[in-house]
Amino acid sequence: MDETQVMIITGTRKGIGKYLAHYYVSKGFIVIGCSRGEVDYKLSGYQHFCLDVSDEKKVKQMIAKIRKTYGRLDVLINNAGIASMNHILLTPAHTVHNILNTNVVGTFLFCREAAKLMQKNKYGRIVNTSTVATPLKLEGEAIYAASKAAILSFTEIIARELANFGITVNSVGPTPVETDLIRSVPKEKMDNLLARQAISRFGTFEDISNVIDFFIKKESEFVTGQNIYLGGI
Repeated sequence: MDETQVMIITGTRKGIGKYLAHYYVSKGFIVIGCSRGEVDYKLSGYQHFCLDVSDEKKVKQMIAKIRKTYGRLDVLINNAGIASMNHILLTPAHTVHNILNTNVVGTFLFCREAAKLMQKNKYGRIVNTSTVATPLKLEGEAIYAASKAAILSFTEIIARELANFGITVNSVGPTPVETDLIRSVPKEKMDNLLARQAISRFGTFEDISNVIDFFIKKESEFVTGQNIYLGGI
């Protein structure tokens, strides 16, 4: 892996994805990001696509352009995700479809199309995103937690399907990080959640990138189908 590695990060407009884009560009990766809208930053070594991750046609077009430009893809980080805090009796169907489309269908499409390009070089690292909301069985997060439970199963199975191509597939499950996604959650509810962790604090962007760094190392070729929850869940 002497050449500059090419990486896709989904959901790079803000929050964790924005941090990861800056972080991996600073580490020398060519980073291609995407989100529904434009980003408010410019980085040397960064390219942005505007698309919905559940739009199959647009995802295929993005990967085709990467194939044509770079002829390779080394790393995929499926960061794009949405959540919605609703009691099950107050959850509209369109919210369910939006969460499942972004979190499950989007992850599926990028894994499938990325793996097609990765297999060309018999090498690839895929990192999906789970959540501590699943093992903690968080009330008000039924559909979000269920969507991420699907990601766990999906990750474990495609890790087996892609192993012969030199592609590893793992996932990281962040605790709450102080981003837009959780700022609307009442403080008492958030404090109760943090108290259920072995390490009772918010997660940081650096906590997440530390796990991703491990998963995407060349030396981690024997680590696949695994999930790491942060915070001691």
